[in-house]
Amino acid sequence: QVQLVESGGGLVQPGGSLRLSCAASGSIFSIYAMGWFRQAPGKQRELVATITKLGYTNYADSVKGRFTISRDNANNTVYLQMNSLKPEDTGVYYCEGDIQPKRWLPVSDYWGQGTQVTVSS
Repeated sequence: QVQLVESGGGLVQPGGSLRLSCAASGSIFSIYAMGWFRQAPGKQRELVATITKLGYTNYADSVKGRFTISRDNANNTVYLQMNSLKPEDTGVYYCEGDIQPKRWLPVSDYWGQGTQVTVSS
């Protein structure tokens, strides 16, 4: 079984910062791309940022210059540093990983349970 567990969410004032972490554990042969998605109330889940195994990154236009995604391959962990937070960044943030559990199994998407981020004064 593969598990992704997020942490680091919370309540922050506009202009503040938060750092999210997501640790993958369980039966893991290899982790390829990892990413962060978010879902605001009444809206569809949207991509925030992704990072490949080699460290190539991609960001939603709305977070470019404010958010930074990074990963620690040795510890199967991905991070999202969020600066200059805005009320519109509020939502549940989900971690996603393209993970191969065993050498003989295909790569599949795995998701964390989500962590709430609220930006409000």
